Amino acid sequence: MSEPRRHLRPLSEYRVLVTPTTFGKEDPDLRSSLEKAVGEAVYSPVSRPLVSSELLPLVKGADGYIAGLDQIDSSVIEAADRLQVIARYGVGVDRVDVEAASRKGIVVTNTPGANSAAVAELAIALMLALGRRICLADQATRAGEWPRYSGVGLRGKTVGLVGFGSIGREVASRLKAFGCRIVVTDPCVGPDCADTYAAQLVPMEKLLASSDFVSLHASLNPSTSGMADAAFLKKMKQGSFVVNTARGELIDEEALLDALQRGHLAGAALDCFRKEPPDPDHPLLRLPQVIVTPHTGSHTDEATNAMGWMALKSCLSVLSGEKPDHIVNPEVYER
Repeated sequence: MSEPRRHLRPLSEYRVLVTPTTFGKEDPDLRSSLEKAVGEAVYSPVSRPLVSSELLPLVKGADGYIAGLDQIDSSVIEAADRLQVIARYGVGVDRVDVEAASRKGIVVTNTPGANSAAVAELAIALMLALGRRICLADQATRAGEWPRYSGVGLRGKTVGLVGFGSIGREVASRLKAFGCRIVVTDPCVGPDCADTYAAQLVPMEKLLASSDFVSLHASLNPSTSGMADAAFLKKMKQGSFVVNTARGELIDEEALLDALQRGHLAGAALDCFRKEPPDPDHPLLRLPQVIVTPHTGSHTDEATNAMGWMALKSCLSVLSGEKPDHIVNPEVYER
């Protein structure tokens, strides 16, 4: 295994690729700080995550890479002839071939905790929007109608959180004020942790059967990919809602479509899809009981600034020959 490439030149001679479209959007000092520190900053040519074929010409000659939700597969790693660090926005690195980066001595970092509150707030906003049919009411009112929709409130309802990491805990802490019963399932969490947030740790089947709202907060890995399949959805309470602000790959979209069309589920709110953006004719987009947002969970002023500064610090630390915080692949430093 290669060791990390050593700092051989001053920062002013380095080239850094930046692909998150929110980098410096709320705080211009982010861009100016990067541009003052390095020789060249190269920004994404499009306002969306890049696929690997688009990244290939961009990573050539780049020494540092501040990355968003781009598809950084082995072909991108192989094309990166000078890359020392991939400083990833957010906590998930499922779209980065970390093993390939480690073999090449490239340090991968992330920004844990930076966007937890923002994603939690969106998850709760989507629960409220689903229950009160806010999007449908808005569209009808704009069309000159004045409907009287019967909504579902959160007070007294059971909310199930699948995954109880930093985002799930932020959701639970906010739901206390709504008077909900909160149940959680997470193989890495014990009852004491759940108790701290006035939540109850239960098996998955019990969570699905009892929850009026099921909110997904699991990380994406081989054991969770496609976890919300037909069997999972069938176990959910009749007339319940599902919210996904984690990763689109957690849900079997065909199974979800079937559960919604049959009326087993009352609605779904999706901030992410297996393919992003989804095709305009994606069948889930046609259902009025489905709310969709463009993977915007972390897009608040506070969260984007925090992720930007953390990623920038990590990138410059590696390029300066220092060990950064929040290393995803610490094995690159093993001798």
